[in-house]
Amino acid sequence: MSETFNLVVVSAGTSDPSSTRMLADRTAQRVAALAERRGATVRTRVIDLRELATDITTALTSQLMTPKLQQAVDALAAADGLIAAAPVYKAGPSGLFTSFFHVLDNDLLIGTPVVLAATAGTARHALVVDDQMRSLFAYLRTLPVPTSLFAAPEDWGASTGGPGGEPRGGEPGGGEQSALNKRIDRAAFELVLLMESGFARQVRGGSWQSYQHEFGSAGGRELDIDTESDLMRLATGGSAR
Repeated sequence: MSETFNLVVVSAGTSDPSSTRMLADRTAQRVAALAERRGATVRTRVIDLRELATDITTALTSQLMTPKLQQAVDALAAADGLIAAAPVYKAGPSGLFTSFFHVLDNDLLIGTPVVLAATAGTARHALVVDDQMRSLFAYLRTLPVPTSLFAAPEDWGASTGGPGGEPRGGEPGGGEQSALNKRIDRAAFELVLLMESGFARQVRGGSWQSYQHEFGSAGGRELDIDTESDLMRLATGGSAR
């Protein structure tokens, strides 16, 4: 029987059509095609963050997870691979993108392989992926693939026009051998190999207790915590013995 992988695409594009979403979708299509060649099946779930903007704000301000946001969290928890794509605003990934990952449990994505991707109105922002996004996903203890993806208007053969400099429309220029398509192929292949390795499942199944989990961050799987110590009693409003 062929193996089945759950691939989750997180897109923070805000325009319609959005080049951020198109970059993510194109990468997901390549992942599915490459996996099929290798005898595997990919089930893809897309999380469009513009549809969750209010839910993300609610979680940030009140720690309340709405049902829609919880569905996204559940999808990520079951993911064998992730594609995370953001438009660049003000020389950084959009606030909608970073806010979504800020509200996630710190242990949710441990060991999950991920392709990092970004779009911007100018190629001057090309280092945002490796300089800012990669550090965020390192904190979440994911496994970003070596190849990062970045697309400026010239890569799509389209002019800027989206809010915050997000390009609209267009297909990668230069046909199947364009530089962008080559990078997509490389990143997709790296992701397929990491999903095939089963690294995330092995880490969570075999060495979960080796990680330093934050209190309340592991969904009931955190390490034993002595809540009766003087420090914990003081932290919860009590008094030291």
